[in-house]
Amino acid sequence: MRRALSSLIILFAIAGAGCTQLEERGLEEDQVASLPYKEPQVIADELQIPWSIDQNEGIFYLSERPGHIVKIDDGRTERQKVVLEKPLATASEAGLLGFVLPPDFSKTKEAFAYYTYTDGSGQYNRIILLKLDNGTWKETGLLLDRIPSGQYHHGGRLEIGPDGKLYATTGDASYNPEIAQDIHSLGGEILRMNLDGSIPADNPIQDSYVYTYGHRNPQGLAWAQDGVLYESEHGPSANDEVNFIQPGRNYGWPVIIGKEIKEGMETPLFTSGDSSTWAPSGMAFYEGKLYVAALRGSAVLEFDLTSKKMREVITGLGRIRDVYIKDEFLYFVSNNTDGRGTPLKKDDKLYQIPLAEL
Repeated sequence: MRRALSSLIILFAIAGAGCTQLEERGLEEDQVASLPYKEPQVIADELQIPWSIDQNEGIFYLSERPGHIVKIDDGRTERQKVVLEKPLATASEAGLLGFVLPPDFSKTKEAFAYYTYTDGSGQYNRIILLKLDNGTWKETGLLLDRIPSGQYHHGGRLEIGPDGKLYATTGDASYNPEIAQDIHSLGGEILRMNLDGSIPADNPIQDSYVYTYGHRNPQGLAWAQDGVLYESEHGPSANDEVNFIQPGRNYGWPVIIGKEIKEGMETPLFTSGDSSTWAPSGMAFYEGKLYVAALRGSAVLEFDLTSKKMREVITGLGRIRDVYIKDEFLYFVSNNTDGRGTPLKKDDKLYQIPLAEL
């Protein structure tokens, strides 16, 4: 009830404020009025390149690429320090990326994170355990190290599946796309591990973290209610993908792109085509539909798995990095401060909108 009242108060305030979030980004008043949804509510603002959204007991935790975790509790925002064992890389798209809370977070105060670092031997990504202590997160365990990294394409999404395993997306490290076809590499793959970092006995490739391979720069994972896994990834300039993921399968990069077909390789469920791009990132599932954050597309995209149709359900707020669904609300973060967007006053932001209004 408190959430509903708060939403109404803010919506009334927006209506009388003269200039809405969407108008601030350049939409005319009549364009805003014609949109099929009400303007989303701002839950938090002045975020610093937010990357991943998670929630526990009504409290949000967001990772920020420069190396913070933002705690958002009933409208109060706290930027928490993160102490890491390795220095964060400053390469484009790099930094503190994936972040996910395990089911027992309330008890353990531990979480999993994915970050890009540099040391004397080069630049890599690693998956770690973080522990929260008096408002500071500290790296307390290492699950997997020396995941390939480059100037771009770090992957970085972490999610805990319905099977209780930790999944991670990794990029092809940009300069060496052929590693995506190498099942002995950790780059250009979806990885699957136990929560202690060990390899599950039922992984499709024996003694390997590799769950699927042939990916370019995957950044979204979501499971349907029946346990089916879906993934989003960036294509080369165009031909972005949403894939149906099956263990052990080869998703084609860099041999095939878009709707191309080759024996032994998977073709995506959806692609942006040869002339347009979404740059899809985080994703979530709700009632037969996938909701996908789109960076270059500057939207939240809805993919209907029954009709096989796609539509934009949120537009006009700039680059969108991650989405999260809870209690019939869609939450999403903009990414206009990432060096590729056009940030306005108080960007970036965490937004909320009821799914029923989309």
